[in-house]
Amino acid sequence: MEIDVTAELFERRDDEPEIVPGKKISARVAGLFTAANNDFVTAATQTLELDFAGIANDFHTGLTRRSGGREPWYPRGTEIRNERQLTIVAADELADVARKMDLTEVMPEWIGANLVLEGIARLSMLPAGTILFFKNGVTLKVDGQNIPCRLAGRSIARHAGMADVDAGSLLFPKVARRQRGLVAWVEKPGTISAGEEVSVRLPDQWIYR
Repeated sequence: MEIDVTAELFERRDDEPEIVPGKKISARVAGLFTAANNDFVTAATQTLELDFAGIANDFHTGLTRRSGGREPWYPRGTEIRNERQLTIVAADELADVARKMDLTEVMPEWIGANLVLEGIARLSMLPAGTILFFKNGVTLKVDGQNIPCRLAGRSIARHAGMADVDAGSLLFPKVARRQRGLVAWVEKPGTISAGEEVSVRLPDQWIYR
């Protein structure tokens, strides 16, 4: 009797996670920013020079960083790998956050963004492991979503002229969850330029239960 090996190989068990195949999408660099001073607030620039530590002379530059509130499993200040070398946001998500905060706008600089990408629907939902291939040669790897915090909320409130800065600092983490963008690290260094094309490669995705 002939055995259908192909059917056995691809038969899915009931307890097996469904796998969504990876894919490629295209994007474009709509804005570049760097924090050259001793502050996470950034300023616009035309290019970003990257090495394996991140953006040259940026506030978040480093092969390692000190742990904080995002890593409660370590004593605060523990030296760990820096997977937060760059912050990536989308203009449409920032506009939605501004609407929820009853503001005219939320500027990328106010929350320490380094890159604004356009052409990606729901940018903040790109999965960890997504790779960004920039036309001029840079490669960035997405570590995951950037969790909104009170520090960024306070910066927004201050720059937007909100009457109650403390209230603004509390509101931002509530309304910006899953819309605050991504954090990424440099896999292949080089120079990113404004207007540059980006090929975005999403990995296979599944839910492990």
